[in-house]
Amino acid sequence: MMHGKHLVAVGGVLTASLVLAGCGGTKAAVSNAQLNAGAKQVTLTITANAISGGKNAQEADWITKYVIPQFEAAQKKKGVDAKVTFDPNGVDDAPYKTKISLALNTGGGADVISIDGIWVGEFADAGYIKPLNTVVGKDVAAKWSGLSQINPAVQQVMTYKNQLYGIPDGTDGRVIYFNKNLFKQAGLPTDWQPQSWSDIISAAQKLKSLPGVTPLQINAGSAMGEATTMQGILPLLVGTGSPIFKNDKWQGDSAGLTSTLDLYAKIYGADKLGDLQWQQAANGRDQSFAAFAKNKLGIIIESDYLWRSVINPSNGTAPMANRDTAVGWAKIPAETAGTGVNGQNFVSMSGGSGEVLNPKTKYPQQAFELMTFMNSAAAVKARLGNTPQITARDDVNSQVLASDPLLSYIAKDVLPITIYRPSLSDYTKVSTALQNATDSVVNGTSVANAATTYQKTLEGIVGAGNVFK
Repeated sequence: MMHGKHLVAVGGVLTASLVLAGCGGTKAAVSNAQLNAGAKQVTLTITANAISGGKNAQEADWITKYVIPQFEAAQKKKGVDAKVTFDPNGVDDAPYKTKISLALNTGGGADVISIDGIWVGEFADAGYIKPLNTVVGKDVAAKWSGLSQINPAVQQVMTYKNQLYGIPDGTDGRVIYFNKNLFKQAGLPTDWQPQSWSDIISAAQKLKSLPGVTPLQINAGSAMGEATTMQGILPLLVGTGSPIFKNDKWQGDSAGLTSTLDLYAKIYGADKLGDLQWQQAANGRDQSFAAFAKNKLGIIIESDYLWRSVINPSNGTAPMANRDTAVGWAKIPAETAGTGVNGQNFVSMSGGSGEVLNPKTKYPQQAFELMTFMNSAAAVKARLGNTPQITARDDVNSQVLASDPLLSYIAKDVLPITIYRPSLSDYTKVSTALQNATDSVVNGTSVANAATTYQKTLEGIVGAGNVFK
């Protein structure tokens, strides 16, 4: 799932795709980062999972009307005749990923390729991509000052095994949303910031006294797919101290997993604080959105997508007329203070995308210039147009998000503490196993049995030697 360039939600995560091509199908490996550095004629091709009049049309128009002419003009001033063309696509992420993988595998493909951050590790392990320091030479930060505007936490989007493979172009963040009017009716503070999971449960129990109101929604079950993982399991797991993948191993039947599943059992079982049917229905997530928009749901963990695209009173899919006055937000707390990953009191999860360089490009320096041009402050602002959205750049966020309090909050307070999913091919299967574990628990299976089943499933996916508890 791609992130950052436009507003397509998959499991609550933004999607985007962008690729620059120009290798001409060459199979000659680049051994010198300065190859053709002084070339006066350069040919590059941009290909994106975007097409004018179709999928991600705004992105396609940005490439053809802004990126190409502006970059070519800038190069002309330097005495370089740069020819950039655009090869559009309009497909789902999976076939797009397959297409660029096959091209890279055969020595062709793009000069600069925009991929979902979750693909970085898989592509790196396959040898399709190399760290930026390898492709364009050491000290990339010195080559491009814009990197200093991308928070180190956000750089995780394009980082694998402590190596930076590309430039992040967009991200998101998860917070707790709550209805201030319902909180007031239940005798709760409207400036609420829970310090622990028990604070969330306590607030939900008070909201339970309000007729017709569902107190709490934390996505569970397999019907919601990745939305369960990203809005539920993973932020809860990192709140217990460890991410799902650590030191080259996957988290199995750990104390943290048990705590997470116990919380689900409490919400959807013993305390009946959530709506079990939402977790089972194919459109359950949409039902929870509708309830929140109608002031019938007290607390929900979601990404900024909820605020921007779902309950937006102007053009949301479930517009909430009183959003700007009724909706409050807070950071997701660790299980207890200080028990979060890296000793944090608060945690979050994010998705993101970015550009990487083809290690076999004929023009590594010029491709890098094109990639950095696309991620310059001016280009990023041009890409957004009139649609406020969290970008990877702090300087751009401070300007374009100034009038949006929630997006500003996430950019300023949440991104520095966020964690990203592991960019490995096994992740999708592991995610499904986690979803199934919550599905079992909310449907009455004991936490112990659900955790044991997850452990066995995980070992079948990654091997017993690649699991930690």
